[in-house]
Amino acid sequence: MTTYDFAIGQTNPETFPAEALKRAAIRAIDLEGAAMNRYPGPKGHLGLRKLMARRESEREGVWVNPENMALMNGSMQAVTLAGQALMSAPGDLVITESYTYSGTIAAYKGIGLELVGIPVDADGMRMDLLEQRLIELPVKPKFIYTLTSYQNPTGTTMSRQRRTELIDLAARFDLPIVEDNCYGDVHFDGETQPSLYAIQNDPRHIYIGSLSKIFAPGVRLGYLLAEAPYFQQIVSRRHDAGSNYFAAAVLAQFYQEDLWGHCHQANAVLRRKRDLLLTALDSALKETCIWSRPTGGLFLWLRLPEDVDLVALKALTAERRFYYAEGQDFHVDGKAVHFIRLAFGHVPDAAITEGIAVLAECIARCRRSNASGQFASLFDD
Repeated sequence: MTTYDFAIGQTNPETFPAEALKRAAIRAIDLEGAAMNRYPGPKGHLGLRKLMARRESEREGVWVNPENMALMNGSMQAVTLAGQALMSAPGDLVITESYTYSGTIAAYKGIGLELVGIPVDADGMRMDLLEQRLIELPVKPKFIYTLTSYQNPTGTTMSRQRRTELIDLAARFDLPIVEDNCYGDVHFDGETQPSLYAIQNDPRHIYIGSLSKIFAPGVRLGYLLAEAPYFQQIVSRRHDAGSNYFAAAVLAQFYQEDLWGHCHQANAVLRRKRDLLLTALDSALKETCIWSRPTGGLFLWLRLPEDVDLVALKALTAERRFYYAEGQDFHVDGKAVHFIRLAFGHVPDAAITEGIAVLAECIARCRRSNASGQFASLFDD
C-alpha cells in the first residue's frame, strides 16, 4: 500500500545535489583538512558566514556583516539560545503567532517561557490585536517571536505594512523581535517581503536563517544575525564549541561555485509540487474545506468543517497510510482545532494527487453531515 506522508516538513530529495556536493567535499577536505581537527569556535566557519552574509545582502538589499553572524546547529539552536538569552526567569512571557512551529513551542515551554498567542489572518500576525494585548498584559513580555514569511504552519506571509507596524509597536513597548526567516529562500511567486532588519536597522532585531529548508535538514546548519549586546548574550549561551565545521566547509565550497543556482532549481520543483497540491485540493475538497495558497515555504494550512470528528479522522487516515500534522500541535495552548498542516516538499508527485483523494474520502466518512463547508475565511479571529 502506498504511503502518503504529508506530515514532515522536509525538502525534496529529487533535487539534492549529490554529485556537486561530492566535489565540494573533496575540495573542502583538501583545503581545510587541518582546520577540521580544531574546534570552530562560537561563530563558526568564516567562509560560510561570508557567503550567507552575501546571500542575505543580495536578497535584502542591505549590507550584512559576517562578524555579526554565528552559524548554528540548525535554526532551532538559534531559536532556543535567543529565548534563553532574552528571558530572566521561568514564567516570563513571549509573544508569538497563535499558531506557530511546534518545535518552537516545545523549546520555549521547555526552558520555562509562557507563550502568548496573537491571531493571524492572510497578512500575518494581527497588529491591532497585538497592540491590544500588549496594553492589557499585566507584565511586559521579554520579546516577540515571529515567522514572517511562509509561516509554519499557516503558509502566510506578513505584509509590508504589518512588518512596519510590528517594528513600530516593538519600539514603542521596547521589545526585542526574534524574526525566524528559515523559509525565506523558499520563494515561488509574487512579491517578496523584506526582512525586518532590512526595513529598519534596530539593534533589538534578532534574525534567524536556515539551510535545512532550501538545502537539506541533515546538514544541521542555520545561522543567527544580531548586533551588540544581544549577539554576545546569545552566542555566550552556547556550550557546544561551535557548529559542524566539516558540513560548513563543504557547503562553503558548494556555494562558492554558485550562490543561488541550487535555490532556483529546488524552488522550481517545489513550486510544481505546491501547484499539484492546490489542483488536487480544488478537485477533491473545494466544496468542503478551505486552505491557504502559500507563495513559498513547504506547508499548506487546511481548515476542516467543524462537524469532522478529529479523533476518527486521525485513525482513519492512518489506516489508509495518509499522514498529516494536526493543528493542535501548532496551537500555543495545545487547543484541539479543526485545522491540519500538509507538508508537500518531499512528497512524490503521484502521491500528492492520489493522497488528497484519499484524504477527501476520509474527511467525508468522518463528518456528521453532508453540508457544504461554510467558512467566512480561513481565519475567523
